[in-house]
Amino acid sequence: MTTLDAPDQVSAPVRPEPPLAGDETATLLGSLERQRATFAWKVGELDDEALALRLGPSSMTLGGLVKHLALVEDEVFTRALLGRPLPAPWDRVDWEGESDWEWRTAASDSAEQLYALWQSAVARSRDAVRRALGDGGLDHSADVVFADGAPSLRRLLVDMIEEYARHTGHADLIRESIDGLVGEDPPAHNPTWLGAGG
Repeated sequence: MTTLDAPDQVSAPVRPEPPLAGDETATLLGSLERQRATFAWKVGELDDEALALRLGPSSMTLGGLVKHLALVEDEVFTRALLGRPLPAPWDRVDWEGESDWEWRTAASDSAEQLYALWQSAVARSRDAVRRALGDGGLDHSADVVFADGAPSLRRLLVDMIEEYARHTGHADLIRESIDGLVGEDPPAHNPTWLGAGG
């Protein structure tokens, strides 16, 4: 088990931060990007073995977290916001029969596959959010309709920030057990190759 060297890593001059006194859109997007960047830092630059490690009796792994958050990105912004079908690999899963598929199958994926899956889901999400902001802003109604109605883009962003905050806490504990990495904000040289940049 090792921490991978990333010779092609690009240094980001500044880590993502929400503005101190920005408008609602900039604050929500900045907060989500900070959560994504912190998650990327906590799960980044690890090999297959490290991504499959468990902490205590929990079945949760960093690889499972990466794959789960890739799914959530697509569920929230591709399916719910835009009303589009889920892309591969999610479109081939029997979700009623295997509701924990992403968690269970992450161990069979390489670190490179997991990172690419998450990075491409984040890129689709950023594009979906840009489209929605251009068509109604934060009040843009999602395509999905629940019993109480369609959520706004604002609500979806808040839900995604909450999802990342919860799972970044899980990643924080697991990562510390692997190589002692601790802290709450990624350093300014956080690698953008994992998709942490906006």
